[in-house]
Amino acid sequence: MLKHWLSEQLKNKHLSVDEFSELLIRLLDYGVLCRDESAVEQKFYDRFVQCEELVEDYLSILALRLDHNRRFGYVRVFPPGAQVPGLQDDDQQPFNGGMRARLSQMEVALVLVLRIEYAKQLREGRVDENGCVLVSIESLGIAFNNLLKRSLPENLTERRALLRRMRQLRLVHYQSEDDLDNAESWLRIRPAITSFVTDEALDALLEGAGPLDTAAEEVSAGDKTVSAIAASSLFAGKNEFEGDN
Repeated sequence: MLKHWLSEQLKNKHLSVDEFSELLIRLLDYGVLCRDESAVEQKFYDRFVQCEELVEDYLSILALRLDHNRRFGYVRVFPPGAQVPGLQDDDQQPFNGGMRARLSQMEVALVLVLRIEYAKQLREGRVDENGCVLVSIESLGIAFNNLLKRSLPENLTERRALLRRMRQLRLVHYQSEDDLDNAESWLRIRPAITSFVTDEALDALLEGAGPLDTAAEEVSAGDKTVSAIAASSLFAGKNEFEGDN
């Protein structure tokens, strides 16, 4: 019965149930769609725009919520209980993590550094028409060292894997992985980083006090939500980064 109703609704939007299903699978698998990432992702994003209300209604049954930024052309899925920028907090906190997955400590650290770099360049007005900012691999490494007193992975394979993870989360974009081996190469930090680390969390991080000092601040990764390392742990100069959780 639900499938029949859905089929009728989709007909008005010139979409089939199979196309709707394909969109949901892609969205839930990746957790995010960015229109300017690729031709394939553009196709899925445009399809999402066609039936956004139906997708939202369908996912609401599972208590999943969407953050759709129409200006910069991306949409991210948040699991039950996640803090969603601009939306009222959900009181449905999962007891065991549910759909959530933790990023490694190094990945969390890089997310926070990317957020700080984005905020810095945003204040300086160095943002392109897509809301992205440019940062070189060299300057990213310097910022990483200044903030965390450690370096990006020296091993090129590990560095590629780390930045590839950021791209999978649609937080950064670069043309080729080969470029990541060159310190003078550039990558773009996407505006989607702002839905990963809230302004409140960023302020606390920069001030060295606040919510991040007491416990994990949630950093959302599409249908996976990870807990960021507390600011006191990141900047205390201890050995928290010797191994991943």
